[in-house]
Amino acid sequence: MGSLSNNIESYIKRKIEESPGNSVIIKRSSLAEKFNCVPSQINYVLSTRFTPEKGYVVKSRRGGSGYIQISRLKISDQELLFKFMNEIIGKSITQKEASDFIMGIYENKIITEREKDLLLACIHRQSIPISLPARDKIRAKLLTNALLEMLKFN
Repeated sequence: MGSLSNNIESYIKRKIEESPGNSVIIKRSSLAEKFNCVPSQINYVLSTRFTPEKGYVVKSRRGGSGYIQISRLKISDQELLFKFMNEIIGKSITQKEASDFIMGIYENKIITEREKDLLLACIHRQSIPISLPARDKIRAKLLTNALLEMLKFN
């Protein structure tokens, strides 16, 4: 059996897939009760596994009737994708952020598995053997240029 965080992530992703609008509204306390954990465990999963880099938007309302809305971004409009790409990648990006972004666009079926694997290899710290912060700047440029080329053919 997987870890608690993996189980929570899988449950939320399944609920999102089942919903007609790629969005789900949940109560943090109800989810914590369902998985027999503390609400901070739910916060951890949301903050690490449902990020914009991975293609998600999380909105939270605190208080007694508070809720969490988790939406999966479906990027089909090319212009919107470029805007999203520029916001996430920018002029500098860490390997973790880049990997999360690549996995997000792969899960959205924007790139193929082969393209995902090639991008992950290109942005790896071993592929850019220079020190920080220059490495993160070069990684951002490589990722942006590679994606622009790939998207020309999609």
